[in-house]
Amino acid sequence: MNVVITGGTGGLGASVVEAFLERGADVHLPMFEQELPAHLAWRGDKRVHAQRMSLDDEAAVTGFYGALPSLWASIHLVGGFAMAPIAETSLGDFEKQWRMNTVTCFLGCREAVKAIRKSGKGGRIVNVAARPALAPVGGMIAYSTSKAAVASLTQCLAAEVLDDNILVNAVVPSIIDTPANRKSMPNADFAKWPTPAQIAAEIAFLASEQNALTSGTLVTVYGRA
Repeated sequence: MNVVITGGTGGLGASVVEAFLERGADVHLPMFEQELPAHLAWRGDKRVHAQRMSLDDEAAVTGFYGALPSLWASIHLVGGFAMAPIAETSLGDFEKQWRMNTVTCFLGCREAVKAIRKSGKGGRIVNVAARPALAPVGGMIAYSTSKAAVASLTQCLAAEVLDDNILVNAVVPSIIDTPANRKSMPNADFAKWPTPAQIAAEIAFLASEQNALTSGTLVTVYGRA
């Protein structure tokens, strides 16, 4: 089983890669870094095929997916976060969030559909939206709207490719229990936050053959936050 995971070296992504390796997948990992970070537990696993590229580069993404062996699933985790009220958000700030969160997801979805269709066996796509896309809050207009677009993209694409037996869903996290989030919010109740491993398990199910029914769904993974 060949699976693409974007953003696989991040706080959530590392756990998602591990979850798919545990399920016997070969993981194709487009990434921004020159090489895999040394702290990753699965670094050196021969089933991980890393390639440096920019995921908002249309030609690079097209070439990457076009060269893959028969593809079963594509998981789109790459993105970024920024906070600022609208009066302090420049067009450049807005466009940066759009490219990081929406454009990367769109290109991954588009090329994944082409690659999965070539196999003729169907497949799975899982995106990552965010709680502010469903429950809007102030002060992060660029981030929230870029993730709302990911949610809409997910549901629209699910309807478009259902006859190809390609099931498309998104997980919708709240604050994830990562070292970076703990550092930025030291007084929070970390026990209420979903862990990367918990979210990874949900993603792995949505991308599995065992998921034969769920498509077009925004799966909230808020924990107790």
